[in-house]
Amino acid sequence: MSPTPSPIYTCVVLTNHNLSLSSAFSLDADETSLKPIYIFTAHEGPVYSMVSTDHLLISGGTGIVKAWNWSDLIRKTSKEVWSKKPPFRSTVDVPEINCMLLNEKAGFLMLGCGDSRVYMLDLESGTCKLFLSGHTDYVHCLAQRDQIGEVLSGSEDGTVRHWDCRTGGMVQCINVSAQKDCARPEIGSWIGCLATDSDWMVCGGGPLLSLWHLRSVTPAAVFALPGSHHAVRFYEDLIIAAGTSRMIDHCQVNGQVRSRIPCSLPFVYSLAASHHCTERQLLTAAGGSHKIDAFINLGYRAFSLAFS
Repeated sequence: MSPTPSPIYTCVVLTNHNLSLSSAFSLDADETSLKPIYIFTAHEGPVYSMVSTDHLLISGGTGIVKAWNWSDLIRKTSKEVWSKKPPFRSTVDVPEINCMLLNEKAGFLMLGCGDSRVYMLDLESGTCKLFLSGHTDYVHCLAQRDQIGEVLSGSEDGTVRHWDCRTGGMVQCINVSAQKDCARPEIGSWIGCLATDSDWMVCGGGPLLSLWHLRSVTPAAVFALPGSHHAVRFYEDLIIAAGTSRMIDHCQVNGQVRSRIPCSLPFVYSLAASHHCTERQLLTAAGGSHKIDAFINLGYRAFSLAFS
């Protein structure tokens, strides 16, 4: 079974209006420039997932999704825009919302939940438009397949399921550990991370990190890396992944590992990359620590943002 993330009971706001990441690169940067400017209580229990639009910050907790306006948060007020509970199959055991996937163009928000379902909410109203049922255990990760209305979900049950959100039907089910080269039975079959790029999918967790061709449903590359991966993304010509090894792994689609960059976190649950903060490439990693590591040009850790 995959490890459970440490609980987070607050949302931390970092914006270019108040904490500019570009200022963290300056020679006169101090500890103040690396700390949050506003902290507020978002849920009564842990915050398991967050996504953001230009206008809304959205967080998922135990059984509930909440949204706030960024314009309010920048003014250091935290009035909820909406708060919604998906129609879970059980009213007794309230599941956690492990992951969220945002499609602003289509106006929906996907939730991967502890009741083994994936829910689609209307982005503005928060009302449930659809749910996808088929997994037999927790849903850990979601990925959008381009903009064609298809979504992938990875689960504790060891499968990646490919869905058509226009019909609510399942396109295919991929049992990753059934592929001998990917399987690690001593660790487990659970899928902890997932990303897509056109006809390609990369996933990992209990099985080794692997690159799959979705049309042929075959692994094109398997990366023999230590530890379990909990975060992965396609970035230009690279696959960037991280997890329990204290490394940020840069992999090539031909199966080669280009580099392994040390990070300060004992394990990583999320990765984000951006060109917008500075002229340089910026990669951030967050997970089992009160810090977020920031890497310049993907190549070395430049600084860490502190949250305590």
